[in-house]
Amino acid sequence: MSTNHPANQTPADAVPAPTPAAPSPSAPADAVPVTASAVPATAPPWYRRAARGAFADLSPLRDNADYRRVWFGQVVSSVGQQMTAVAVSVQVYDLTGSTFATGLVGLFSLFPLIAFGLYGGAIADSVDRRRLGLIGSAGLAVVSAVLAAQALAGLGLVAVLYVAVAVQAGFFALGSPARSAMIPRLVPAEQLPAANALNTVSMNLGLTVGPMLGGVLIGAYGVQSAYLVDTVAFAATIYAMWRLPAMLPLGERKGRASVLDGLRFLRDQPNLRTSFLADLAAMIFGMPRALFPAIAVTFYGGDARTVGLLVAAPAVGALAGALFSGWVGRVRRQGAAVLVSVVAWGLAIAAFGLVRNLWLGLLLLAVAGCADTVSMIFRNTMMQVAAPDEMRGRLQGIFVVIVAGGPRLGDFESGAVASLTSPAVSVVTGGLACVAAILLLAARRPAFLRYDARHPTP
Repeated sequence: MSTNHPANQTPADAVPAPTPAAPSPSAPADAVPVTASAVPATAPPWYRRAARGAFADLSPLRDNADYRRVWFGQVVSSVGQQMTAVAVSVQVYDLTGSTFATGLVGLFSLFPLIAFGLYGGAIADSVDRRRLGLIGSAGLAVVSAVLAAQALAGLGLVAVLYVAVAVQAGFFALGSPARSAMIPRLVPAEQLPAANALNTVSMNLGLTVGPMLGGVLIGAYGVQSAYLVDTVAFAATIYAMWRLPAMLPLGERKGRASVLDGLRFLRDQPNLRTSFLADLAAMIFGMPRALFPAIAVTFYGGDARTVGLLVAAPAVGALAGALFSGWVGRVRRQGAAVLVSVVAWGLAIAAFGLVRNLWLGLLLLAVAGCADTVSMIFRNTMMQVAAPDEMRGRLQGIFVVIVAGGPRLGDFESGAVASLTSPAVSVVTGGLACVAAILLLAARRPAFLRYDARHPTP
């Protein structure tokens, strides 16, 4: 999920320091939002110091035209993708009335994410990452168009939706490692923590605006409207990728990069493995996303608009956490910060399952989202420090499997438990299971708690 982050103090072979891209001379003056990086010179000194330490650092956006276009494209396409996620969930639940069937959406996307995430990471370490990113984005746009067509035709076939989300997951997993592995080539090493925070901002802008806009559009014009907007939104990402220079991996390449080499590298990185396991615990046990359509009806007597609010609430908290991420650069014990953040996530989710007031429930989901952002920023930075460029695609592929595959497995877990018990029981037990898993990880891997960004260790 920063300006002076301690992870910047890394060996030259851990994160190569590329030459920053020159700012575009045609970029408008207001191309970068005004936050702490553009505090008025007339502001009192105490305010300028506080703002620089609190708000997200915008220097990667300000200094690097290519990164700026990629970032903006991610925002727009993320909005569209989250609208589609809400639409698929609502459409499956409307067709079946089953939380189990809704949870199966996550299972159908899980296996393509695993297979193509690992394979896509290996490809990203062997070919032009720009071209691979273009293929992935174009494929996602085509799938969104197919979803729109089936909705407009009124097919009403759940099997079509399952196949579509599986293909969608495959294209996402194929292109995502390439896009993520580009970031250390688009910004200098000292801006990596800030870029990680901004990437979290872009993702959570999509997670915030997408579900709310999707809920409104679905309620007014049906699920086809969300699918159509998503199809058009991919133009922003495709344009950003098209403008990039070639992105061949650095270092010596001997034929096709091996997935097994990436897994062997991870085997020798116990702290990195622990960070992945912590995120898996949060996503598998503490992710009640598949239950939101049922929760909207049974907890709050709501409709598609309520589903949109529930999906957006964690992203609102995550966005707030990313915007006010200036303090993360002063945290040295990054491993401990990851575990504390995931425990906070689990406790907030368990509490959400106990309340029946919509606004209190939304607040708890926002708290969970904020905690997840803090965890994500530190996990991303730890991974980028650990991975040399020639291994970065494969590590990002594994990361995709964890970050994107974990919630899908969580969808199935929460849907299955809810079908056997109730949505409330599924949410509460899932949050508590997440906390228990993190405590077990902390006990089994005390070195992770001691991880110091000033002296990073495997």
